[in-house]
Amino acid sequence: MRLILASLSALALAACANVPNPETDVTSNMATPTATFDAESHLWLEEVEGVGALAWVTAQNTRTLAELEADPRYAGFEKAALDVLNSSERIPYGTVRAGLVYNFWQDDVNVRGLWRRTTLASYAGDTPVWETILDFDKLAADEGKNWVYKGADCFRPKAGGKYSCLVSLSDGGKDAVVNREFDLETKTFVDGGFVTPEAKQGLAWAGRDTVLVATNWGEGTLTESGYPFVVKRWTRGAPLESAAELIRGKPTDVGVWPMTMELEDGRILEGAVQSETFFTQNYFWFPEGETAPVQWPIPPMVSVNGIYKGQFLFSLQQDWAPQGQDAFMAGDLVAFELEAFLKTRKLPKVGLVFRPAATQAVDGVAVAKGAALLAISDNVTGKVLRLEPSAGGWTTKPVELPGAGQVGIAFANEDETAVFLNYEDFLTPSSLLSYDIATGAVTPLKSLPAKFDTAGLKVEQFFATSKDATKVPYFIVHREDIRLDGKTPTLLYGYGGFQVSMNPAYSAVMGRNWLEQGGAYVLANIRGGGEFGPNWHQAGLKTNRQRIYDDFIAVAEDLIGKKITSPEHLGIQGGSNGGLLMGVMLNQRPDLWNAVVVQVPLLDMLRYHLLLAGASWVGEYGSPDVPEERAFLEKISPYQNFDASRPYPTPFFVTSTKDDRVHPGHARKMAKRFEEAGLAFYYFENIDGGHAAAADQTARARRSALEFAYLARQLFPEAKE
Repeated sequence: MRLILASLSALALAACANVPNPETDVTSNMATPTATFDAESHLWLEEVEGVGALAWVTAQNTRTLAELEADPRYAGFEKAALDVLNSSERIPYGTVRAGLVYNFWQDDVNVRGLWRRTTLASYAGDTPVWETILDFDKLAADEGKNWVYKGADCFRPKAGGKYSCLVSLSDGGKDAVVNREFDLETKTFVDGGFVTPEAKQGLAWAGRDTVLVATNWGEGTLTESGYPFVVKRWTRGAPLESAAELIRGKPTDVGVWPMTMELEDGRILEGAVQSETFFTQNYFWFPEGETAPVQWPIPPMVSVNGIYKGQFLFSLQQDWAPQGQDAFMAGDLVAFELEAFLKTRKLPKVGLVFRPAATQAVDGVAVAKGAALLAISDNVTGKVLRLEPSAGGWTTKPVELPGAGQVGIAFANEDETAVFLNYEDFLTPSSLLSYDIATGAVTPLKSLPAKFDTAGLKVEQFFATSKDATKVPYFIVHREDIRLDGKTPTLLYGYGGFQVSMNPAYSAVMGRNWLEQGGAYVLANIRGGGEFGPNWHQAGLKTNRQRIYDDFIAVAEDLIGKKITSPEHLGIQGGSNGGLLMGVMLNQRPDLWNAVVVQVPLLDMLRYHLLLAGASWVGEYGSPDVPEERAFLEKISPYQNFDASRPYPTPFFVTSTKDDRVHPGHARKMAKRFEEAGLAFYYFENIDGGHAAAADQTARARRSALEFAYLARQLFPEAKE
């Protein structure tokens, strides 16, 4: 089965099967504003490209750049970042189509990037011979557009023939894109092919001449989150306006997205996913020749993983007891026979495929031609298992890996026998491994040379005790000869939301610009993430979110208690939901840090649901329109709880004008409060870049250098000569 799901992208952790009840005094770290504040006085900063707002942004950028770029360390940081990001010694990760490897590549020459391809044999060599398919720098210049490549969705029927592709292009890196049909053989856009206007949209191939589309169909067709909720069938040659409606959701949904499945015999099942909340979905099938959709008999909190040997695989994000069948637990991977459902339209017998242990979590399933692979996290390190159904149930066999780090399934597709795995850890550069389906052997395909000096560095995992006695893991990378005198400059990174796991990963930019300078790096696996499955995430939802913040504080206090660092030398960093974490930490424990990097953040939690995609996240944060949930948000919202009398460290706010996911107004308004109070802060808003706050390698290097210059100024006693 080929599964094409055009759905909402997620933003963008001790065993927790039974999470302890929190102490009753969970709000002890929360702030109470000392004076009435009129939040409406800053609404002009929510005008993304308003004249006054951009003038303020320009002034803050000018001030911040003048100071940070003048730091004697800045130039070295930028050069190191550029060397890493533009280096040709990077693994060209790719997608295999009909024996050819397709790759998107950016460097100092190809700033916007190249879409290119080579043969599998050439790809396996040290110097692949690449054929350019599409040059995005040239395309942008020819068309006078600020194009940023956002991916390609290609389809070829199992019966054979050429591929049909839809290339997604964004103006400046926004989530909103245009889709244009592209011919891989002629390497040109298809004259008269499928083309969509700019919107936050989803498309799924239902055949060579048919596409299912969810987009902005006009007034009243977008949800409160700004996503489409109407899916239509669009036939080649017909105008988009004539597409036939298949399903209509509700404005209160997060969104409704098209989904298609191509089965082993070539049949294509058309369908859609209705995301009523960020974490709940209803799956629908549109039987051929019928007008009423059929809902799949699965619970709303699941992740659909694919079909292998006729078995429909999905992992549970909730406990589930199908009527008359065995009960299953949140985190289980389960399956049922697809054909039985298609014939009866009722739930067949569901079988357990894999049940994670207390320290494990299912990360995903990938189906290749002849194999199904399961990626799991085991105590925050990666493992891969091969799955096989049998008369006695499903069996698993471990795939041998080079070490205990992060492993991912870089590529697997049911139409291809090629399978690529990626392995890395904090001190080991990324390696691309080839998995042989026939023998089970794993062999190195490509590996990166070391990009920073790891001599004398050590990685350790510790557990901090949170306020409710939950053990919270964290990793620390530091020098073996570290002095436990509290003077080591330490950067603590956290996210804590949306079931996103924080795993060991190799970062040459971090290595050169922080670890080589004598700093220590800490990765916190706080609740809200997915390191230990759904319960670890759900323990911090809505009004329970203080647990996440208590976890992060506990990690910081553990570092200080071990005398690894001290508040004077401790900095923290986080983006998006992690930016919210940073804002809360500024208010709740300003005494613990001397540097806070607040990247593309949510900060006004009483208006977040009214800005861009914010309404889609009420399942995570709670709604300001629900009294109980609003009462909690009022206590933790960084913007409202700012208090000029507190001894705030000097923060650094980083955002993007073109971020159409998390509104730049969050960072602007919080920084404005610092400005009005006469408190020191840094602020940088990249005009392009979307939610990543950078659209190309040069912009990424600059943003990174600014952040490290700031961190060095705050946490190191003086510039290194």
